[in-house]
Amino acid sequence: MIRRIGFDQQLEELKNLLKKMSTHMEQALQEAVISLKTMDVEKAKKVVEEDARLNAMEEQILDIGSRLIVTQQPVAKDLRRILVAFRIASDLERMGDLARDVAKVTIRLENEPLIKPLVDIPRMAEIVGVMVSESIESYLEENTDLAYKMASDDDQVDHLYSSILQDLFQYIRTSPEGANQAMLLVMVGRYIERIGDHATNIGESTVYLVTGNRPDLNQ
Repeated sequence: MIRRIGFDQQLEELKNLLKKMSTHMEQALQEAVISLKTMDVEKAKKVVEEDARLNAMEEQILDIGSRLIVTQQPVAKDLRRILVAFRIASDLERMGDLARDVAKVTIRLENEPLIKPLVDIPRMAEIVGVMVSESIESYLEENTDLAYKMASDDDQVDHLYSSILQDLFQYIRTSPEGANQAMLLVMVGRYIERIGDHATNIGESTVYLVTGNRPDLNQ
């Protein structure tokens, strides 16, 4: 019984770290998009610098989970909980890299005026931020209904990304002098769209944890 209590405590520590990673990542994305909207290079630089915190938390999760596997030798669903935590930590770390890439675009533009007001990109980031939060909640609560919601949310993100592509490529055709910034904004849209894909990956991991089967929510 004492051994089980210790296992549960360390598993709870894993969950808390994943929640912290999620919160940090959501804030990084929000700050990165704000830095782009306002051309705040200092804010963007802070997002880039803070990315190391996500890497450190991922290492903590890998360390705790590995020790649990070696010392507790979990089986069945307990083992899946640890393996899924590893995968989610990897998804969150990659999301953080993508948020950092958004911030780097702000730095690269160096206070250059935006070619047009940003509307769809912030909207995409807002939806994706909710997806990240709900994907982690689906894991913590082992809620497959919430996990499957990722698929419909991701469709909204894909639709907005398609709209961004159309608008920016049309802008390039009519205003080629702004092509460099337009292509950078296309990249920003792609980074945010990829974060949404990673959120759906977490939803897939939740379904795998609960059922033992992994669906494809990125269709």
